[in-house]
Amino acid sequence: MGQITSLFVRKVVGVVEEGIDKDDLLQSVGIEPDEPVDPSKMVSDKVYYAFLERIAAAENNGSTLPLRAGAAMRCDDYGAFGLAWKSATNLRGSYERAERYAQVLTSVSTYEVERADLGAFMHLHRAGERRLGLRLSNEATIASIVSISQQISTKPFKPLAVYFKHPAPKVIENHKAYFNCPIHFDSDRDALFVSHESLQTPNQLGDESISKFFDTHLEAELSKLADPNSLEQRVRIHVSRCLSEGVPSISDVAWHFNMGGRTLQRRLSERGYSFQTLVDESRRQLAEQLLQQTDYSLAEVAFMTGFSEQSAFTRAFKRWAGQTPRSFRLNP
Repeated sequence: MGQITSLFVRKVVGVVEEGIDKDDLLQSVGIEPDEPVDPSKMVSDKVYYAFLERIAAAENNGSTLPLRAGAAMRCDDYGAFGLAWKSATNLRGSYERAERYAQVLTSVSTYEVERADLGAFMHLHRAGERRLGLRLSNEATIASIVSISQQISTKPFKPLAVYFKHPAPKVIENHKAYFNCPIHFDSDRDALFVSHESLQTPNQLGDESISKFFDTHLEAELSKLADPNSLEQRVRIHVSRCLSEGVPSISDVAWHFNMGGRTLQRRLSERGYSFQTLVDESRRQLAEQLLQQTDYSLAEVAFMTGFSEQSAFTRAFKRWAGQTPRSFRLNP
């Protein structure tokens, strides 16, 4: 059974039309109205789709429900996922982080960034029966990506086109007004098509504290190096710079140094190193500094060191340091 974050439930309830009992809606999916908002709390996908269908049937204009829900989303609503999204340097980085970390919000959806001649497709892949609830959920997800892109970009954001696999609702004027671009229903994909210019536009919500921390971290690492110009040290530094965007592949790092992946691996091997060892060392050093010098939550530290889940970070850190991240923070 698939799982979807209860955060989406909360956002939908927040935009339902007047006269609908919001507490009853929350309780219908197992959420107590007075509970604190917790993105890690999940509901089943079938329950969520039925929940959307119930609201759409009760509203006077249920076809706009996903647009209202998407418009209400804010980067900070997503917790550590939102931190990973907004601290990217540009929209391409944000979309690639969504591609990497979507599983913390749902087990039924994935994202894929596909490059094209004029830009890139931000695909939404969601398995399941194409029932009304899934269609509404897909529209809300695409609408939320547009909303958050508009919030964080330093220039006005507008996609080149929007695509949905499902048929168009009876009235699409609100969809046209919201997306402000061509909309293709009955398509072969659920996706946004975004220009290269928009993807490369800097984010205005880049987290300054994160940037300053990484700058300080890198300067400290440079000061420790006996030979900062050696290949292995340059690889460590470059990997450290990339970690705020996610763990780079060996091909990406090799490209930065104008060589192929096999050549980089061979040259490191000649010096007694492997690429994975250098990546692990960079992640460990960064994690230790984040735990000792900042108040970021363990989930946020996990994201900033390139892990998609806190549990994976905890396992890796125990392997590196012989203790949990929480123990290390309390007893460095």
